[in-house]
Formats: sequence, structure tokens, C-alpha cells
Amino acid sequence: MIKTTSMLLAETQAYKNPTAKIQQLVRNKSLFPVVKGIYETNGNTPGYYLANAIYGPSYLSFEFALAFHELIPETVYAYTSATCEKKRRKKYITAFGTFTYRDVPVKAFPYEKTIYQEEGYSYIVANPEKAICDFLYAQAPCANRNELKQLLFEQTRMEYQAFQSLDKTKLLELATLYGTRNHKLLIAWVRRLMGDE
Repeated sequence: MIKTTSMLLAETQAYKNPTAKIQQLVRNKSLFPVVKGIYETNGNTPGYYLANAIYGPSYLSFEFALAFHELIPETVYAYTSATCEKKRRKKYITAFGTFTYRDVPVKAFPYEKTIYQEEGYSYIVANPEKAICDFLYAQAPCANRNELKQLLFEQTRMEYQAFQSLDKTKLLELATLYGTRNHKLLIAWVRRLMGDE
């Protein structure tokens, strides 16, 4: 279970020195520091359970969400999350894994996320179409449609059949919220695919 410092201070207020009690719990492995102000009671908790609590508002996206939705075959070893209006990237290296955070456009941030609940934890992950749009926002501009396809299907090794199964209308609607060259290329390509279907 995730605990904040204020929660722990409230729970240990009966002790003469609550801070010393918290330190004792850490030494005894009853409590595990995550980042400043946040602790976890289970040292084996998967990192994705903690990502939204470490820095927020945020949701898991980019490479992590692409792997989560089985769009790419590789295991992703960092918990990559999207934020909004933070103006800078953040990275936390913890005992639970590496957590990275970067902005996406304000207009795009609220849409197409799902809250998952497991083992008493809640975590938020971008839906597949949103994860692709966020991922493209974080990449250098592609020169043309072929370069965009190369980025997705060769460099990132996205499964083409998985891409084809996505909701194209939703992908188009989301892509218009980013305003980058990559998204303009994606829009043109997806419109052509929809015309071919």
C-alpha cells in the first residue's frame, strides 16, 4: 500500500518521536521509501502501481503503454508517463524501477485513458491510440510518410496487425490535438488507410 509522509505521521502520532518510528519501520523492512514523501508497504510491488503517485497528474504512456497493450514485442524496463504543463522532464531511479515523465499537449492530456485496479491499487494507462500519439509527440519529426512507417514498424517494431486493429476514427481525432509534423503525417496516412478499407 502507498503511504505518504503525512499519512505515516498521523498513524504514528501516539509515539514520542513519529519520525524516528518511521525510520525504524524502514530499517525493519516494514516500509520502503519510493521517492521523497512517498513510501510503500510491500517491497515487491510492481512499479506501474506506483507511477501515478510518484509525480502527477500523470498517466502511463509512451513505450510502457505500447508494450502494455502488446503493440510492441519488447519488454519495457522504464515506467514512462505523460504529464501536462510541467515544462520539464523528470526521472526517478528507485528500488521499484526507473520512472520518467514528460509533457504532452494540454489539449490532448485529458482523453483516452483507462483506470485499472489490481490488488487494491489503481493506476492509469493511455489507451492504445493515445499511446501512439503520445509516443509520436516525443519523437523527432519524420520527413515523410515512409519515414513515419519506418519509425513505427522497424525502429519501434510495432506489430502491423495490431496497428491495423486500432480504432482509426479515434486515432484521427486524437492526432488532431497534437499539431506536430508526425501527427499530420499520421492523419494523412490513416485517412488513406480508411479510404482503402
